[in-house]
Amino acid sequence: MEGKEEDVRLGANKFSERQPIGTAAQSDDKDYKEPPPAPLFEPGELKSWSFWRAGIAEFMATFLFLYITILTVMGVKRAPSMCASVGIQGIAWAFGGMIFALVYCTAGISGGHINPAVTFGLLLARKLSLTRAVFYMVMQCLGAICGAGVVKGFQTGPYERNLGGVNFVAPGYTKGSGLGAEIVGTFVLVYTVFSATDAKRNARDSHVPILAPLPIGFAVFLVHLATIPITGTGINPARSLGAAIIFNKHRGWEDHWIFWVGPFIGAALAAIYHQIVIRAIPFKPRS
Repeated sequence: MEGKEEDVRLGANKFSERQPIGTAAQSDDKDYKEPPPAPLFEPGELKSWSFWRAGIAEFMATFLFLYITILTVMGVKRAPSMCASVGIQGIAWAFGGMIFALVYCTAGISGGHINPAVTFGLLLARKLSLTRAVFYMVMQCLGAICGAGVVKGFQTGPYERNLGGVNFVAPGYTKGSGLGAEIVGTFVLVYTVFSATDAKRNARDSHVPILAPLPIGFAVFLVHLATIPITGTGINPARSLGAAIIFNKHRGWEDHWIFWVGPFIGAALAAIYHQIVIRAIPFKPRS
C-alpha cells in the first residue's frame, strides 16, 4: 500500500514538473514568439496580389456592412413606433452581427478591420505598415460610400426623410458628451480587437482564432446599445463618412468631426493601454 502511495506521489511530482501552474503557466517560454513590428513603409507590398486582394476585401466588407446596417436603421425610422420594428436593440444587433460575420469572412485575407479606427490602432501598435493602413482606410471609406449609396438608390424618399442614417449628437447632449461617447465606445471596440487577436493568446489557446470575431461583434453590439441615444453610434469613421456623403445635408456634416476625432483618440488610447500596460512591450528584453 505504501509503495502505491509513493508511486502516486512520484507521478504527481513529474506532472507538476511538466505542467507549470499559476503565473508560471503564462511565461513567454511556451510556443510563442513576439512578432517583429511591421515596417512603416514596405514598397514590395504594392507588387503583391495579396495586398490588393486585402484592400478589395476591406471595400466589400465595408460596403456590405453599410448596406445592411443603414437598411436596418431605415426600417426602424419608417415604422410607426419602436414596438412595430426591431427598435434600438435590432439596430445594435445588425451592427454587431454584421461585424461578427464580416470579420469571420475577411480575417484571413485582410485582418477584417472594416473600420479606419481599428486600422489606426493596429498601425500605432506596428501590426501593419503605413502603406497598407492608408490603403485600407481609403478602401473602407469607398466601400461605405457605395453601401450607403445603394440604400439611397433603393428608397430615395424614405432615405431623405429619415436622415439617411447619419451620425449626429442628439438634442439634449453637448458636443463634449458626444465626443466622449465616441472615444470610450471606440476604446471598448479596439481594446477587444487587440485582446481577441493577441498572438500570445493564440499560441496558448488554439480555439481563440476561431472565436475572435464573436467578442469583436459583441463589443460593437454593446457599444451601440449604450450610445445610439447619444450619437447614433459612430465608432467607425468610414460608416459616418459614407452616410454623410450620400445624405449630404447640414445635419450630416455639423458634428461630423466628432466621428473622426473621437474614434481615432479612442483607438490610440486602446493601442497604448494594450501594448504598454497589458503586454508591457516596451519593457520586454529584446532578443
